[in-house]
Amino acid sequence: MTEPGEPLTLRFVISEIKHSPLEAAHVALGARLVSFAGWNMPVQYSSIIDEHSAVRSACGIFDISHMGQFIVSGPTAGQWLNRLLTNDISTLGLGEGQYTLMLNEKGGVIDDMIAYRSGETEFFLVVNASMIDADFAWMAERLDAGVLLRNDSDSWAAMAVQGPDSAAIFTRLFPNDTLPPRNGIMRTAAGCIVCRTGYTGEDGFEFFAPAAEGISYWDLFLAAGVKPCGLGARDSLRLEMCYPLNGNDLLPDRSPIEAGLGFFCALEKGHFIGRDTLALQKANGPSTKLTAIRYLEKGAPPRSHYPVLSADGAVIGELASGVLSPSLMTGIAMAYLPAEFSKIGTLLKVEVRGRLFSAEVVKKPFYKK
Repeated sequence: MTEPGEPLTLRFVISEIKHSPLEAAHVALGARLVSFAGWNMPVQYSSIIDEHSAVRSACGIFDISHMGQFIVSGPTAGQWLNRLLTNDISTLGLGEGQYTLMLNEKGGVIDDMIAYRSGETEFFLVVNASMIDADFAWMAERLDAGVLLRNDSDSWAAMAVQGPDSAAIFTRLFPNDTLPPRNGIMRTAAGCIVCRTGYTGEDGFEFFAPAAEGISYWDLFLAAGVKPCGLGARDSLRLEMCYPLNGNDLLPDRSPIEAGLGFFCALEKGHFIGRDTLALQKANGPSTKLTAIRYLEKGAPPRSHYPVLSADGAVIGELASGVLSPSLMTGIAMAYLPAEFSKIGTLLKVEVRGRLFSAEVVKKPFYKK
């Protein structure tokens, strides 16, 4: 498929396909289902451009049941998480959340996640689908006495409702509940969890319902006029905003500093796993940077692993992610490039099946309202 927003192939080997509690609803809607991060998930319902545009202009809903949910609790849970994650958990008030990353000892990214303070001594973590087992094992091996770690991933059917109309739709459907502020978390009167973060650059919220009740809530949102959207649109939306995808843009041999995510690394809080590498890179500047690249001409959609060349024809890297942007109607991509080639305005070429297309380095994000 060469339509804009085709999902990227993740660098993982999956042996068993898992099924979303919402899968029957996708089948009933005629969605095209594909294997993604070990899950049978909808890539599109109508067209990726149509679904992408609905999120930018109105409201769309995505099945995100493949993502994982961990509960961390105990009197010292916050201190323990602060030694595992890059951001500063201690700054979170009750009901607040933050983007953060979990690193290996060399400063490479194991996973990125959202951490919410859901109780005085409890935290709700949303992790990537392909990393649920690996994340849980990594954390369990380093668990402090008195800290409880629970994998709640199978308990929830999760939906991301995104778009400028999302807040009004929530208020209409749940008049007795109040949508949390940006990066907030709350429980509805019916016992669902609502977070307000997003992965599209639009306003929106994540809705976690008990797995057995998931399809009922999915149908409720569709009846309110929310458009069902697949992974294809989710990929093009997030890449327009330069939001990284773990396994493509975030890797065990790349640090958050190289990925341009230093803002989410609280070096001043003290020791955490991988900190020494980050401190060194911040002091000296990274030799490699995750760089935003935009086509200067019409061309075949850029995809991960396509070679990136300097203006004089030398191969200097490969694409980590790439799509044909439905909002900009041109090819956009990100690639780890030597720092000297990462300056805005630098001219490059992208090789697509033997053909070279002119491109340049641009400021992040690609899409601005």
